[in-house]
Amino acid sequence: MPHISAAAALQICMLLSALPAQYIISQWYGTDSAQRIQRTERIIASWSSFTKSCLSLDAWADRLKLWLSKARTCLNIVLLILHFRSWYDGEKQAESGDNEAENHLHFAESTHIRSPKPEYIQFSVGQVIVHKRFGYSGVIVGWDVKANTPEGRLQHQYPPSNQDLKDTPHYRILINKANGFGKSTAYIPEEEITVIMGLEVVHHPDMKAYFSGYDGSKYIMQPWLKKIYPHD
Repeated sequence: MPHISAAAALQICMLLSALPAQYIISQWYGTDSAQRIQRTERIIASWSSFTKSCLSLDAWADRLKLWLSKARTCLNIVLLILHFRSWYDGEKQAESGDNEAENHLHFAESTHIRSPKPEYIQFSVGQVIVHKRFGYSGVIVGWDVKANTPEGRLQHQYPPSNQDLKDTPHYRILINKANGFGKSTAYIPEEEITVIMGLEVVHHPDMKAYFSGYDGSKYIMQPWLKKIYPHD
């Protein structure tokens, strides 16, 4: 393929542009003077408009300002969307984390609502009890349909001969300090409980947090506790 120099390429371009240039000139000179003046004015007006819009620094500055304004608006919208999404994801994660933590609360301390109450749950929150074997008294502040304790404790508390007990209802007890038992709370299966009627006095520093009074048969639950055990 022959090599074409820059000078030759320029000559070819000039030759190729000669024909359309001749056509434009012939069209311009082929009209009367009034038409030539009108066409000349249009050419001047077009060139003036072109220079103002494309060759003016002020025009480009205005375009840049408009573009920056639109870009800033878009950026703010994107940041707002990202912020909302971050907040939403954070809320969902927090809710998920709270639910997970709630599901892992042991010893009848979970705040999920116990409704409906199974018929096989014999005792209720607020009843005063005595432990059949150890003899201490206390008051029920919560229950689970079956033992809800760490697995290691289950294995220790219920040897192979008593494994069936872990699947029976369990109760959280505030132990009466007057017994001098040494422990303040207990978590025991249903078969180890006997209910006492008419015994009002149970001494424990957390009593007022759980109960507001005594009705003659059991302690009256605080509103927050009643929401958890609506049928007790």
